[in-house]
Amino acid sequence: MVHTVQVEKSDSGIITITLNRPESANAFSKDMLFNLHEVLTDIKFDTSIRCVIITGAGERIFCAGADLKERSRMSEVEVKKTVSLIRHTMDELESLPMPVIAAINGAAFGGGLELALSCDIRIASDNAKVGLTETSLAIIPGAGGTQRLTRLIGKGRAKELIFTAARLTANEAVEYGIIEHITSQDELLNKANEIAEKISNNGPIAVRQAKLAINRGSEVDLQTGLKIEEMAYAITIPTKDRIEGLQAFKEKRKPNYKGE
Repeated sequence: MVHTVQVEKSDSGIITITLNRPESANAFSKDMLFNLHEVLTDIKFDTSIRCVIITGAGERIFCAGADLKERSRMSEVEVKKTVSLIRHTMDELESLPMPVIAAINGAAFGGGLELALSCDIRIASDNAKVGLTETSLAIIPGAGGTQRLTRLIGKGRAKELIFTAARLTANEAVEYGIIEHITSQDELLNKANEIAEKISNNGPIAVRQAKLAINRGSEVDLQTGLKIEEMAYAITIPTKDRIEGLQAFKEKRKPNYKGE
């Protein structure tokens, strides 16, 4: 049996999640969603994991979003349940305590882009195309797209892209601020791992607290955000890693952080 979600872990604590339905454009079947949700739940509580990379199988499509063939056979109640499951999965991905990198290896439309928007950093191959195209199907982005895209690129640009169901090239997506880096298809995972390795070299508690401070702080006023930052910083002070960082700096060596 071929698993719809594949997981690999490196020695440096980097997890790579691969959506594995290339014959169906890596679309979200209910089976894939249940598997992905289970993987995310396991990752969430594993303190040995420093960074997560999520990508799609093949060299053409990252994720086409919902499996429309499967959905066409659903009742309205089943559709509501499935959309809720997709939305919950995106929320789980976004709430992972460690950084998550989307390695977009091709087209990412609808829920596929919503998946990438739930990640912290987005890298795309030069053949990638992205878009929240739901209005062309007489629905709207239902897994966080209207909210996350707006917060990422601003209200006016998000409205234009969603209202028109636009499909952007990788270069256009960079101009819009949706994607951070573009690489060749061959170098995509190398680039993602390069960034992930740099992250994994740093204090894992500090990285997690930095992510929390940025995510929580960006949703509130400045003074509240500064208070969140102060509280996140306080968590790093009593850690063994902080002492190790100071000692390594003093001894001019690479620190050995253990997440303690």
